[in-house]
Amino acid sequence: MKLRKLRRDRAFRRGPELFLSERAFADCLDRIGLIHRRFRSALLIGCPNPDWVERLGEFTDHIAVLDPGPRFAQAAGGAWVEDASVCAAEGYDLCLAMGTLDTVNDLPQALARIRASLNPDGLLLGAMAGGETLPQLRAAMRAADAVRGEAVPHVHPRIEAGALATLLSAAGLTMPVVDVDRVRVSYETLARLVHDLRSMGSTNILTERSRRPLSKAEWHAAVEAFTSARQGDRTTETFEILHFAAWTTRER
Repeated sequence: MKLRKLRRDRAFRRGPELFLSERAFADCLDRIGLIHRRFRSALLIGCPNPDWVERLGEFTDHIAVLDPGPRFAQAAGGAWVEDASVCAAEGYDLCLAMGTLDTVNDLPQALARIRASLNPDGLLLGAMAGGETLPQLRAAMRAADAVRGEAVPHVHPRIEAGALATLLSAAGLTMPVVDVDRVRVSYETLARLVHDLRSMGSTNILTERSRRPLSKAEWHAAVEAFTSARQGDRTTETFEILHFAAWTTRER
């Protein structure tokens, strides 16, 4: 969690790369608009763009912002939390979780905490990276590991769509829905992909990651593997976004 904080602060300083998060956020706003309901209070978990607060305000009277990056939190007028499962208060009608739940240590606990923060007939809506994210990068890292002679963790474990729906139900939420959006982005080089991931705050944060930078031979093997997947002069990488929604039960 401390490393995730540092990664998000670095992304803030670099100028965050928002094309994926903006796509996910716009989709969530579209889904909220289809409900035809104004929510009294909302909790926004994950806010790399401070403009999101004003845009979400079209659907709610009050917004609290939490972000695992102190600089993003401050820019959005919110609060920093190390773990997205920590909700500062209760009594929200809407929770929008944007791109943070895929890097918590305990996803079931995080969902249960969010569930506890919602009022009856409250809505949890959000987006997170799915299991089919970054296949070309993972293949490139396997090639680097082959040169190293050992396998080390490079990418945070991701959840599948079906498993996420099950976890939403287990957390006490009803009518879970999970949709998959696979975004394909072409890159000229592996270095450019890594640049974008750093600007998203999405590089390796695993405790058991290798502390040693890739050697020249390992990096060359990774680049060769990434380049071998080219179609023409660019390699297409896939980002899988899981859009999810679930409700708390109504009072009787």
